[in-house]
Amino acid sequence: MATESPSITLKSRTRENFLVVALMLAFFLAWEASVVWFDVPEYVIPTPSRILQKLVSDITSGTILPHLQVTLIEVLLGFVLAAIGGLALGTASGLFPLFDRLTYPFILAFQAVPKVAIAPLLIIWFGYGIQSKVVTAAVIAFFPLFVNVSAGLKEADPRRLMLMRSLRASPLQTYIKVRLPGLMPYLFSGLEVALVLSIIGAIVGEFIGASVGLGSIIVQRQASIDVAGVFSVIIILSLMAVILTWLLRLVQARYRF
Repeated sequence: MATESPSITLKSRTRENFLVVALMLAFFLAWEASVVWFDVPEYVIPTPSRILQKLVSDITSGTILPHLQVTLIEVLLGFVLAAIGGLALGTASGLFPLFDRLTYPFILAFQAVPKVAIAPLLIIWFGYGIQSKVVTAAVIAFFPLFVNVSAGLKEADPRRLMLMRSLRASPLQTYIKVRLPGLMPYLFSGLEVALVLSIIGAIVGEFIGASVGLGSIIVQRQASIDVAGVFSVIIILSLMAVILTWLLRLVQARYRF
């Protein structure tokens, strides 16, 4: 099969990036023109230029920074907790069939419960500090990581496992040489989904009860019908998700097997 040269690939990516930027500009221009043309009130849908003005004001004034720091800490701690739990239980589920059969129905039933419904309970149990938001983020982010780790370990090549058994390799050697390389794509896919879900979990926790954090800012601005301000916070959250995902992919590229 013929492969594309690096120069052709670079040109193709440059063209695709240009098209993405052009489509985004066309979308925002159409949005701006529609709001102005139909004279839509700002408390219903603000123009992109008004949202950009609010976003710049939030960033340059520094008012959003303390809230951003709190939400970021909640997201990262929740993500780490979910990663530890998902990796540990997913490994046990993937390696020990009995453990998988005994625990999977309970984990699946727990996952089916809407996390928004249990967020008030987490507030009661862990208080109004960041602990309840961290736990909410971890609970929401746990399941995809658990499933991916379990599936990655179960999908190990049986011929290579048989080869390791014939060589009398230890379980640790089999894990490092056979299971771990096959697990890595599943693991990083799960981590990527878990990272985004951690942001959602932290914001859900802040919606329920918090005085600081980007979620609390959204609630305050919603109460004062500051729709442009709400859009500004949403954009900041989106940028946070993009940057964290990009950093995770850098780690994935660095440690690719």
